[in-house]
Amino acid sequence: VQLQASGGGLVQPGGSLRLACTAAGWTLDYYAIGWFRQAPGKERAGLSCINSNGSPAYVDSVKGRFTISRDNNKNTVYLQIDRLEPDDTAVYMCAAVVDPCEVALSQSYLKGHPYDYSYWGQGTLVTVSS
Repeated sequence: VQLQASGGGLVQPGGSLRLACTAAGWTLDYYAIGWFRQAPGKERAGLSCINSNGSPAYVDSVKGRFTISRDNNKNTVYLQIDRLEPDDTAVYMCAAVVDPCEVALSQSYLKGHPYDYSYWGQGTLVTVSS
């Protein structure tokens, strides 16, 4: 059982992407879902999450550029990324996380509580380059 991230690709700086996180065969309705990324040579980092009640949370570095949303009818959680920068180049992935989810975005929690993250998928590659 995994989550499937999609929507990545090659984008020019300043462009936008909408990533999608979906589940096959089970419902996301009752789960908080988090988005993470891992750039080459760097640790996995939390970006944003959305609780089962729809309330979002963001790490400070992405506020204003990233928007998370969920459509339970489509069993999908989206991550809209605007004004893409070369430093956004990474594999983006989603996971089911604790609810409320904001704590799950921190590096220390990610390292110290691996069992609070479930259903990691393969991720989708975002490359920002001119």
